[in-house]
Amino acid sequence: MKRALAFVVLGLLAVGAASAADFGTPGGPPPANVEEIARVLRQDPYDLELLISYGTSKGGSAGHLALAIRDQATFYTGDLMLRIPKSEYLFGTTSSLGPKAAFGLDFGEIYKRSVIGVRVYGVPPAEKAALAAFFGRINDDYHGRARKTDYHDEEIKYDYLRLNCAKTIGTAFKLGAGYKDLEVAAARILAGRRVVAAANANIPTELAMKLLKAWDARGYGLDVVLYKKYGGSPYADPREGDQVAFKDLPNRFPSVLSRDFRREQGQYEDYDNLFAMYVLYNLATYSVRVNDGTLRLEIDRSKRPMAYPVATELAARSARSDTESFRRRLSFRTKGTSIEAEDNRQLYGNTDVGTQPPPR
Repeated sequence: MKRALAFVVLGLLAVGAASAADFGTPGGPPPANVEEIARVLRQDPYDLELLISYGTSKGGSAGHLALAIRDQATFYTGDLMLRIPKSEYLFGTTSSLGPKAAFGLDFGEIYKRSVIGVRVYGVPPAEKAALAAFFGRINDDYHGRARKTDYHDEEIKYDYLRLNCAKTIGTAFKLGAGYKDLEVAAARILAGRRVVAAANANIPTELAMKLLKAWDARGYGLDVVLYKKYGGSPYADPREGDQVAFKDLPNRFPSVLSRDFRREQGQYEDYDNLFAMYVLYNLATYSVRVNDGTLRLEIDRSKRPMAYPVATELAARSARSDTESFRRRLSFRTKGTSIEAEDNRQLYGNTDVGTQPPPR
């Protein structure tokens, strides 16, 4: 089955009506207070939110990347770049995209895996409009079956390594929004065959780290929201061969290309993975989770995000030390705090929301 890329536009539309289906399954009732939580989060004046989805496999798991643009018109298409209300993408149990939409990917992400939202403050309206326009251009090229454009050297259609979610989003910033120094890999065909060097592919976490650096260089504020996986979904995707219920799938931080691709969940040792997990924890402000008893969303917060330069300096120092300790097979306590390690327990405490000013 061909996969579409998710381009998410923030919307405040209702997620869908309750039905007789189980909670956490297609057609079932979503959390009753989705819009209430959305209003709380929207009190902070962020402009963009980069949504980094966890992986669900035991081995190499690169996850998925999407982008929410605040205050752009919301509509739905069958294009290569899909426009979906953010609440539907995260919490929806029905899809505006039609019956071919994949539960846990195109809608209802949190029933299958956790999602990290990097929120960006101070983005000019013209930049947001340029991003939306470039995604529209990709869709036009897709429908026109364009080839050899300035952002891709083959026909414009989805390719897991060569034209994936990370490349399209990175290209939109590079060419659409003028991030000329942003490195986006070409991943060219080798020796005339459809063989791609994986080392040249665009990987969601690696692209996300490049974007964080670029946003800080432009003077934009940053913080992070962790949307935690709901751990009780009995749904198994009929299109997947192994038929594992969502609740039993691994919930794994999306790995960079490294030896960690061969490791089981919870065994990341690569510097780049540790650095990314530590930076995102250091920038974290909120976590959002489904209460298992009430089946309503809750926000936890007591943690103020670090400024990006402080967050990266601390993450780099901790990642270097921890990587060396892993290499030497020492018994040690990690110096860094990983956003993945904190995902399965209450991260920020239950305190009043909105008492801290947003990042500037």
